[in-house]
Amino acid sequence: MADIVGISSMATRQLLAELAGEYQKRTGQSVAIESVGGVDAARRIRAGEKFDIVVLADDAMRKLEADGFLKAGSRAGFAESAIAVAVRSGARRPDLSDEAVTKAAVLSARSVGYSTGPSGTHVLKLLEKWGADKARIIQAPPGVPVGTLISRGEVEIGFQQLSEFLEVPGIEVAGLLPPGIQSVTLFACGVGAQATNEAGARELVGYLTSPETNASKWKHGMEPPRRAGSGG
Repeated sequence: MADIVGISSMATRQLLAELAGEYQKRTGQSVAIESVGGVDAARRIRAGEKFDIVVLADDAMRKLEADGFLKAGSRAGFAESAIAVAVRSGARRPDLSDEAVTKAAVLSARSVGYSTGPSGTHVLKLLEKWGADKARIIQAPPGVPVGTLISRGEVEIGFQQLSEFLEVPGIEVAGLLPPGIQSVTLFACGVGAQATNEAGARELVGYLTSPETNASKWKHGMEPPRRAGSGG
């Protein structure tokens, strides 16, 4: 078993894989972080599974901390991710310069995909506001990237965290949602209440939130947090 065991949502899986590898090189401490759908991750934590470190959207982390599933005060902002729009490779990219043209592109699409994560909650509200045909709105199953549905041709246009689209073959990122309808998700990390390696987890949290990890965050379509995510 790894020295430090964790769980995260899918949005941060590529970034965490890179940083975990770097951390092991630096410290000799092996890190194994399982990435699953955020809803499933929170359910497993609440069901009593033991994890040293947890990395989820900050809203979910706040609730876990409040309910005693994280070590009090261990929650810290990890990275921020904006919502992007993607289409199948070779398809015409929609104009995303403002809300009006974005709405027009979405309403003219044969089908629209969104996720089960925080970006999906925001996008679904937009779609309802715009009066999108519910029959053409498709939610990706938990743990399945929206980009996978796009590459398969199951949806014409899709919305998800930018970081989720970067590693998916067969798609092209059209751009970010424009200001005014954009929603940036803060992801946070923290120490599990039942951590078997609390000291190691706290050291890893310190590394993940340090400026030396910023370059990796930018590489994976995320940003260092601009607002506090600390529970202390």
